[in-house]
Amino acid sequence: MFEKEVRQLLQDALDKQPELFLIDFTISSDHKILVTIDGDKGVTLQDCMNISRGIEHNLDRDTVDFGLEVTSAGATAPLQIPRQYKKNIGRKLSVKLVNDKVEGELVSADDNKIALKWKTREPKPIGKGKVTVEKQQEILYTDIVEAKVMITF
Repeated sequence: MFEKEVRQLLQDALDKQPELFLIDFTISSDHKILVTIDGDKGVTLQDCMNISRGIEHNLDRDTVDFGLEVTSAGATAPLQIPRQYKKNIGRKLSVKLVNDKVEGELVSADDNKIALKWKTREPKPIGKGKVTVEKQQEILYTDIVEAKVMITF
């Protein structure tokens, strides 16, 4: 009952800010509510406060004593849902696969897969030396173990 009510309040708060989306939602046995959100253009402190107020101000602490924490997905947190990949098109990703690791620019993302491109040095097909070639690879979300945005300064 409590979880259903909190989930509905969370959805109502997110509906008021359609640029925000849910990454994770849990309620522990001692009624500690943890909400992690992300946004198409990032998440501000005010966004977290709005979501928190949308939940907290509509629950009665006399009925259920609860704790509430609303956070944004951190800059170093792994990407978890397709919408996060879509908002990061054009940025460099590090993607761990079961038997491989790929780093490259995210050039596209849809509901099933992503595409990365990168440059690498390879031996010339004829003669000595190396040549720079551009590679591109499509990767299904189901094949991704972990993907993170690479932060460059």
